[in-house]
Amino acid sequence: MKKYLLTRIVLMALTLWMVITITFVLMYAVPGGPFTKQKKIPPAIMEALNEKYHLDDPLHVQYIDYLKGVVKFDLGPSFKHKGQDVKDFIKNGFPVSAKLGLISISFSIIFGVCGGVIAAIKQGGWQDFSLLIMATLGVCIPGFVIATLLIYVFGLKLGWLPVYGIQSWKGFVLPVMALSGYTLSFITRLVRSSMLEVLQQEYIMTARAYGMSEIVVIFKHALRNAIIPVVSFVGPMISIVLAGSFVIERIFALPGMGRYFVESITNRDYTTIMGITIFDTVLLVLAVLLVDILYGWIDPRIKVHD
Repeated sequence: MKKYLLTRIVLMALTLWMVITITFVLMYAVPGGPFTKQKKIPPAIMEALNEKYHLDDPLHVQYIDYLKGVVKFDLGPSFKHKGQDVKDFIKNGFPVSAKLGLISISFSIIFGVCGGVIAAIKQGGWQDFSLLIMATLGVCIPGFVIATLLIYVFGLKLGWLPVYGIQSWKGFVLPVMALSGYTLSFITRLVRSSMLEVLQQEYIMTARAYGMSEIVVIFKHALRNAIIPVVSFVGPMISIVLAGSFVIERIFALPGMGRYFVESITNRDYTTIMGITIFDTVLLVLAVLLVDILYGWIDPRIKVHD
């Protein structure tokens, strides 16, 4: 197990380095710079700004200096927000993004698993048909379209829920629904297909032959094996939720990391783009590692060999 964890940590570090390198190259390959949108800046002031932020150094020097900063957990200052570091944006925005993401993931897993189980048990019935239609629509319709519809119906027409900000718990309802559309629908379809396959296995027939109740057969024997594909999806789901939350946060005017990330792209704030990208990559690789560890807990047949 120790050798396995060490190998995974090395691979995680390599993945993080590749993401940093690719993002760094792409940022500096884009024409212009963080100060090009400011109007009528005298050449002397432009030179002073470039010198202050070391943008006049050779590219390889900037790259090495940035890697040194990352190792020291220093993501650098923002080019557009005077006196603020990238760590400040993450510190202020991550709690909101994390709360939105965790609620969305929990909502998707709970209702997706329940919907998939019901659809599998009622295969061919109206419950199965209705859930499949909703799941198909949820997979096909983009999150920002769902968000627009929710704002129009529940915010503008009915006036039940706020359409921006998080003054209370109600502020999370519409963003969670919009962000969960794809993942909830995908999990529902995934659990349904997995459950249908598991229910045809011999050990399920044996359990029923022993006179076990249908609830015990479904939730104790069938669901435990049918849930493994969902666990495999949890890692990529983190990245889907994070990427989707940037757009959803912007639509609902939530003070999360999405707001800073979108603004940094518009303003070509290199350090902010790099910092948030690195932070999200760390979360993703940690989630994937956690998923691999959970395999052995859910299914004892899956073992890690050194």
